[in-house]
Amino acid sequence: MRYTGMKPKTDARKLDQSTQAPRRKMVVQAVRDGMTQVDAARTYRVSLRAISRWMKAAREGGLRALRPGKRGAVDREGHLSHRQAVRMRKLIIERMPDQLSMPFYLWTRESVAQLIERECGIKVSKWTAGRYLKAWGMSAQKPVRRAYERKDEAIERWLNEDYPTIAKEAKQEGATIYWGDEMGLRSDHISGTSFALKGETPVVRATGKRFGCNMISAITNRGELSFMVFEGTFKNATFIEFMKRLLKQATRKIYLIVDGHPVHRSAAVKKFVAENAKRLRLIRLPGYCPELNPDELLNQDVKTNALGKSRPTSKADMIGTVRRHLHRRQKEPHVIRNLFKEKHVSYAA
Repeated sequence: MRYTGMKPKTDARKLDQSTQAPRRKMVVQAVRDGMTQVDAARTYRVSLRAISRWMKAAREGGLRALRPGKRGAVDREGHLSHRQAVRMRKLIIERMPDQLSMPFYLWTRESVAQLIERECGIKVSKWTAGRYLKAWGMSAQKPVRRAYERKDEAIERWLNEDYPTIAKEAKQEGATIYWGDEMGLRSDHISGTSFALKGETPVVRATGKRFGCNMISAITNRGELSFMVFEGTFKNATFIEFMKRLLKQATRKIYLIVDGHPVHRSAAVKKFVAENAKRLRLIRLPGYCPELNPDELLNQDVKTNALGKSRPTSKADMIGTVRRHLHRRQKEPHVIRNLFKEKHVSYAA
């Protein structure tokens, strides 16, 4: 054999386990401290492939994952058949864990792994479950709350029958469809993110004196916006005053779609609507489905871009900030129209 002047690599597999574990930790720590994997392979005389495998194990399970294990063949995880994979994907898309009598609120890698084991009798790690989720076109997302009281049948009927009929009738009458909603605003509202040193949560300082105001608004898919900012609770008189303002500026009949707030169902409001039936029609959405109302997106815009980017020091300052933002939005009809492009409200565009 020709002499190359290089020391032969030590086959780590031939070392006893009491020697292997410390060496793995030394190599991983050296790489973490800044040594390249190539230099580590040369220094500790191990293969790059082994170092790559140890680094991955340490990332996923910490240094404990480098402890000596059993020799011999590794127990491989089971694999889902195509039919099993299709079934698991369907369950995850159509149901939440609690609907499948599982002790979880959300679909996580751990809960998916348990679902696979329970339904298919195949045990997989959370990392394998994560790879399945990625292959199935899924990603981790912030969930949206849904009330238990909501009735899916009523929502389906609204989307497929009720609203198409309303839109047709509005066209026949030459009416304009407005989507209305009201919202409370607080001085301690925080939205968005802030840069800070890693591991140090940023602290937002604000006055300990909390204050707030309320707003009511209505928008159309043509980009029109009407609003009213007010103090105190939302009462019958407030809503009636808002509808009067809508009627005063309107040149066509108004179809106003709102949620099931008690004020919207009050006797005083019903009387006012009846007295103005030739120019006003009040329509209520199905219960517990705010995501169907495009005006909810305007509420989010106000919280994020008006309050979220300022720190009001008084109630007057807060009201002024909200009003200025909404006045600006009135001059930007394209922004209002874009709200109707969101997937869950596009039916109203």
